[in-house]
Amino acid sequence: MTTEGEKPRKAAPPARSAKRALVGRLSWGLADQAASSVSNFVVGIYVARSLGVTAFGVFSLAWVTYGVVLNVSRGLATDPLVVRFSGVPEASWRGAVARSTGTALGVGAAIGAVCLVAGLGLGGRVGPAFAALGVMLPGLLLQDAWRFAFFAAGTGRKAFVNDVVWGVALVPAMVVAARVGSVAAFLLAWGASATVAAAYGYLQSGIRPRPAEARGWLREQRDLGYRYLVENVSLSGASQVRAYGLGVIVGVGAVGAVRGAELLLGPFLAVLMGLSLVTVPEAARVLRQAPQQLGRFCFLLGGGQAAGALLWGSALLLMPGRLGELALGGVWHSSSQLIAQITLSVAGAGLGTGAAAGLRALGAAR
Repeated sequence: MTTEGEKPRKAAPPARSAKRALVGRLSWGLADQAASSVSNFVVGIYVARSLGVTAFGVFSLAWVTYGVVLNVSRGLATDPLVVRFSGVPEASWRGAVARSTGTALGVGAAIGAVCLVAGLGLGGRVGPAFAALGVMLPGLLLQDAWRFAFFAAGTGRKAFVNDVVWGVALVPAMVVAARVGSVAAFLLAWGASATVAAAYGYLQSGIRPRPAEARGWLREQRDLGYRYLVENVSLSGASQVRAYGLGVIVGVGAVGAVRGAELLLGPFLAVLMGLSLVTVPEAARVLRQAPQQLGRFCFLLGGGQAAGALLWGSALLLMPGRLGELALGGVWHSSSQLIAQITLSVAGAGLGTGAAAGLRALGAAR
């Protein structure tokens, strides 16, 4: 509507409007992952500097295990959500989110109980860390599920705010953990602050997770969910086997060295993971609106991420040693020798994300 004496505006061309909306959603994805990755990066750096390479190795074993469990939750709960419920009517989205987040909560409770029992049985250095992780898994997985739910709805701003809440809650929690000075304390602080953000996600959405309906969700999404579960766990499980193998053969210090090298790529990984939050929903939208553009979208996505990883890794190789020591402390010497290998690994992963986004948008789980 225009006021008197005002010239009516020309409507924006649909293509330009669609591109502007796409850029906006991608921007929120990057902003959200930046907030999430900054929190994780700060936790990793703080633990590495506070506890040394061996304790950081124990922390890394728990972290890698969390990554595998997270991918179990995503495969069963949120990956089918973003494929089938991106850009759908709100009523349909809300019903799916209630069941999807309930599934994530159920996965966290079930695997968390296993981790808790295993940790109590292991004892030693590693046991308390796994027990602490088990207690915190439900909140961690629910917080992640809210992020995907918001991006499926095209409201990435809410996911960003949720991660900011996590970061704010993390500050006092880390102060308390530093006074205790143990790996378990840092894991509890990290998980407790995520649980605060998970509770806030309920306030943001007004949707109550329904774990009782998880079985129905799994049954409805079994053609996608179980295949995504195998895919996700195969990828993340390789990292877990590598970490456990290093810990047994070389020692947990080697696990800390690898994790330190991965932390150095943290800013780029923030971009990579930020895009991954929105690539499947966006590929699904491209498929519905302009299917002939799906191949080009996926090619540019994968190639751009691989090139970015190589550029970031090259910059790290040229970085003065004193800056690395400032970031990682005593972990730097061991981690700096692995930068080239980790960079190539991340570049390969980035290249594959374009094809993966297209296949998931097509619902071609097989």
